[in-house]
Amino acid sequence: MHTRDVFVTGTDTGIGKTFVSVALLRALRMAGLHAVGMKPVASGCEQTPQGLRNDDALALQAASDPRPDYALVNPLAFAAPISPHLAAAAEGRRITLEPIHAAYALLGAHADARVVEGIGGWLAPLSDRLVAGDLAHALRLPVILVVGLRLGCLNHALLSARAIRADGCELLGWIGNQIEPSLPALAGNLDTLRARLPAPCLGVLEYAMPAAAAAQALTPVVAAMSTPIPFASSV
Repeated sequence: MHTRDVFVTGTDTGIGKTFVSVALLRALRMAGLHAVGMKPVASGCEQTPQGLRNDDALALQAASDPRPDYALVNPLAFAAPISPHLAAAAEGRRITLEPIHAAYALLGAHADARVVEGIGGWLAPLSDRLVAGDLAHALRLPVILVVGLRLGCLNHALLSARAIRADGCELLGWIGNQIEPSLPALAGNLDTLRARLPAPCLGVLEYAMPAAAAAQALTPVVAAMSTPIPFASSV
């Protein structure tokens, strides 16, 4: 039986979703669980002899146990480093949910937990009908919000949390990730986030934190993932 699989989203692009997702996979494995990562949609992929490859998806694959095939980790890969709906259009393709559902199901066959990383922020467009947050809803996953700790993070975090809940998804909690060497009033920003976000803080990762230390810092998330709660609404 699976623990609580999760969807990892962020307040923006480039705020450490992959770093947090990898740390979470390692924390789950430290707890004795078989955990696999997934990046359903990735743009900015490099052409290799094996096909298109994305650095974030490769990091998730490397942190997984058992180690899945790349095609399951990243079923929809696009070359251009632009918004995924534009990258797909440039290749004459369209992002749909069917291959994502199929890969997600196969990833669960030999794993206790699945960590699914989104692309961009919650409302990043995937097609004329889909946004990144729709993946969490379609897979019926609770959400962890990664808050990039920098100037502007309060507004971005509060807006993201509001959107997640308005879309009928469960916000399991948030993780602060310090992405700049210093942030004025860091403690005050964290206090404000703890007071105003409608979900608990599951951890705070320091700037340039070693991978092992980040995994250790996220061990409380494993317990939070294992607490069964009903999904807010059906697809």
